[in-house]
Amino acid sequence: MPELPEVQTTVTSLTPLIGQKITNICIFQPKLRWQMPDDLSDLLNFELKCVERRAKYLILTFTDQVIEKKLIIHLGMSGSLQQHSHGFQVRKHDHLLLEFSDNKATTQLHYHDPRRFGAVLWHDEFADKLLNHLGVEPLSHDFTAVYLYKTIHERKQAMKRPIKAVIMEQAIVVGVGNIYATESLFLCKIHPLTPANLLSYQQLSDLVRQIRKILQTAIEKGGSTLKDFSVGAEKAGYFQQTLNVYSHKDKPCPICQTPIESVKIAQRASNFCPNCQPLPNIV
Repeated sequence: MPELPEVQTTVTSLTPLIGQKITNICIFQPKLRWQMPDDLSDLLNFELKCVERRAKYLILTFTDQVIEKKLIIHLGMSGSLQQHSHGFQVRKHDHLLLEFSDNKATTQLHYHDPRRFGAVLWHDEFADKLLNHLGVEPLSHDFTAVYLYKTIHERKQAMKRPIKAVIMEQAIVVGVGNIYATESLFLCKIHPLTPANLLSYQQLSDLVRQIRKILQTAIEKGGSTLKDFSVGAEKAGYFQQTLNVYSHKDKPCPICQTPIESVKIAQRASNFCPNCQPLPNIV
């Protein structure tokens, strides 16, 4: 699944289209997670004003100098936005085509999604409901050790939950997917099953720092998830080449050579080194 770094990489890849106008719109498959709006043609001759990200949602703002329209795009399990030169052939699993023009050249933006679990929606009341429940952004100034400590100790449902589940809870902090949570906990030497309220303030401070660092590194490397994820002209991310424990079950720990083990937390595989990340005694 494309995670926060992949979505942020997509935002960066779309910035060259800012200032360009929509000159053509083609919908090939409107049935995604939710039905695609049937009035997307209203964007014709609108100019892309800005591209933003909230959690794993892309927010594209268009204007005709009088009216603003906002499009919300979620990449789902396997989606991507891919840019190609004019005339590129539409392929299977291309569900939406937006053509941008700057009077010099035309760029085709393909929404490609083999599993069709993504979404293309107007920014309306329904979309607001999807966005309003989201927690803080992990790379913002709001995500601090103080915030995480208070959240864990003030929310009864968070106190004794495994720390892995807490940092992946979208209502607490967005975009810390399985890969980045697993790797951050390994770097902090914290077992993923550790009850959140047993962690000291210093441990949470280290965890926040590692989460921020690892996400920023992943963004710089273009992301990591799904071998078929790509942005721009189908360039894949390379962060996966630096992983320590994720997807390395039974392989030797890069620090102590102990075989990596795995446990399921909230239906997700959580890899860890039993030597470097011992589970604390729970009374």
